[in-house]
Amino acid sequence: MRHTQLFHPDYSKDFRCIGPACEDSCCEEWAIHVDRSTFEKYQTLPAGPLRTTIDENILRTAEQVQENGSPSAATFAQIQMNALHKCPLLSADGLCRIQAEYGVQLLCDACANYPRITYSIHGATEEALSLSCPEAARLVLLKPQLLMGAGLDGGLRKRCDSANERNPWLPHFWSIRKFALALVQNRTYPLWQRLFLLGLFSRRFDTIASNELAGRVPQLLADFEATVASGNLQATMNTLPVDHAQQLDLVLLLAGMLLHRSHLRPRFVECVQAFTKGIGNGEGATLESLTVRYSAAYEHYYAPLFQRHPYVLENYLINTIFRCRFPFGRDWAQTHTMPSMTRESTLLTAQFALMKGLLIGVAGFHREHFSASHVVHTVQAASKHFEHHPEFLTMAHALLVEKRMDGQLGLAILLRNAKSRGLRPALPASQAPASAEGTAVFPVRRLGLD
Repeated sequence: MRHTQLFHPDYSKDFRCIGPACEDSCCEEWAIHVDRSTFEKYQTLPAGPLRTTIDENILRTAEQVQENGSPSAATFAQIQMNALHKCPLLSADGLCRIQAEYGVQLLCDACANYPRITYSIHGATEEALSLSCPEAARLVLLKPQLLMGAGLDGGLRKRCDSANERNPWLPHFWSIRKFALALVQNRTYPLWQRLFLLGLFSRRFDTIASNELAGRVPQLLADFEATVASGNLQATMNTLPVDHAQQLDLVLLLAGMLLHRSHLRPRFVECVQAFTKGIGNGEGATLESLTVRYSAAYEHYYAPLFQRHPYVLENYLINTIFRCRFPFGRDWAQTHTMPSMTRESTLLTAQFALMKGLLIGVAGFHREHFSASHVVHTVQAASKHFEHHPEFLTMAHALLVEKRMDGQLGLAILLRNAKSRGLRPALPASQAPASAEGTAVFPVRRLGLD
């Protein structure tokens, strides 16, 4: 049996909640579900002020049914937020009264686990982190060697690639994911080219999958790894088009996708205000005028920061790969369906393109003051808005298909930005305010952010 040395997300072990010091507490502005087992434990607590608060504020949800037809135990009840949109179980100093009085063992699964995302594939249990938590976002984005831990052994494990009669694709999950993670961190290529190559590999893999040729995966991996090492595709990729207008148009549509379906939290509104002001939103704005500002913001403020800190967006992709169970997706191992790596690669690209586009606008707003703290704020606020919405990934994929941007050329347009050949003027100082207050929250209607 062959063993694969693979990357393992040990970094989640480093997470520590900072409690009431958190600038965007998970105990606010949330729909917090309580699992059935924990709800039943609460019914056995002795009478008293805490029990009364629990009975008044943790209520049974309307029965939700899983795909197998049984009630969902994970969403059995829900904590009702108070008038200030905060958890009513918080003490005056911002600490959880349940944990203070009974310990972490009596917390519901959602509160005990967040922001950790735990899952099991092929007998291996792993944890990623949700970047909707500010402290988790800082930990992931700002760690120069995210997968290394205290040393090489902190980020690597060995996995036996044994056969699986029920699902012949399952053993290949680990070797493909190892390849994807190594490619994302390969700085021989600019980041957009790494994702483009990953999309190219995904389409070749799906050709094998559609013909049920699982045995050809090792050779496909070996051939593609050799191609990446040779650099032979780099010249061709450099001829791919740069279309900032079409890229920005898709970013605007993606960003506006959930505005009328999800509660707009204050930090996300701040993020959108900075983004729209940074690309020159205002009276009479057009796609052309927005694109000029977007391109200048990329060149003068976005690109310099990430050239100095290339690991930040690499880390975002690494965590997304783990969180979304790339390369085959969240539900594939449970449903035993045919894998679609092309779809998962498209979703990875869409999430990255949305985050990158928001960051370019935010960089244009903060200009030379654009910093890692602004990156953390933007990624965290956007993650909290999009990451937890059950329909976002499906809607994003449908949008790219509708706009015919799900092919290799379309994804290249989403991924690639470039500096102007001539000297692009810096953004005028008079158009870079110190505060986002008073700006229009969303651009013009036809761009999808009205």
